[in-house]
Amino acid sequence: MERIQKALDQAEQQRTTAKPSSSQRELRASVKPVEISEESKSPKDVHYSRTKVVDISAQVLEQNRLVAALPDHELTDVYRILRTRVLQTMNSNRWNALAVTSPATGSGKTLTSINLAISLAREVNRTVLLADFDLRHPSIHGYFGYKPELGLSDYLLHDAPLDEILISPSIERLVVLPGRESIHNSSEMLRSPKMIQLVEELKGRYTDRLIIFDLPPILAVDDALAFAPYTDAMLMIAEHGGTKRDDLEKALEILKNTPLIGTVLNKSDAVSPDPYGKK
Repeated sequence: MERIQKALDQAEQQRTTAKPSSSQRELRASVKPVEISEESKSPKDVHYSRTKVVDISAQVLEQNRLVAALPDHELTDVYRILRTRVLQTMNSNRWNALAVTSPATGSGKTLTSINLAISLAREVNRTVLLADFDLRHPSIHGYFGYKPELGLSDYLLHDAPLDEILISPSIERLVVLPGRESIHNSSEMLRSPKMIQLVEELKGRYTDRLIIFDLPPILAVDDALAFAPYTDAMLMIAEHGGTKRDDLEKALEILKNTPLIGTVLNKSDAVSPDPYGKK
């Protein structure tokens, strides 16, 4: 724990909020709009007429540890605290897009992404879009006990309408953009014009919406680095007792030019085998 904290302290001392490089500014060039429906302009009273609503039972939520959706759960307050800290930083910088990653596998980043998104959606003045951008191993839908007929891969590769992919998991003000099939050339796809077009539209159309992108681990593939120019900030998830200090330092170094909103020391027992190889 002390070694991890020391690494975090050193990174914090060295880190300043980075301005986008010229290449990053070029990557954020204007793009054509994407057709995305929104059922309500008021986040306080959202009605879904086109987005598919999926009923998720309390049993599934508890079984898969989506505790932020369970008001009386003992861990709900943990995510409320994380929500408050995230909102303070996002609001002060006028950011609305946050990517979640980890140094290596098995840190619980996806579970943290989902619980953070749920907790943020419980704020009555916010709508939240949770996007599964772990293109090689999409898994968010599994935590909701849902098997999508269409996913982000279908939008990117087969021009499936986004309206037919988005779902509402019966949690008010939360919409999920699920994955489905694995995309093996994922880092190239994350930099593709169609992906850039999608992300810029998601970020720009509704200023009161927060977007949480679940990305792969930094040291597993180069996807998070490839996507970094398109998000406002990153949230790092490290496993208490599992993440190596060297791995954390490498991950922070790789993302040194990307604003880091913070690091969560997490302890998570995997709900299912890790797709990147760690059980």
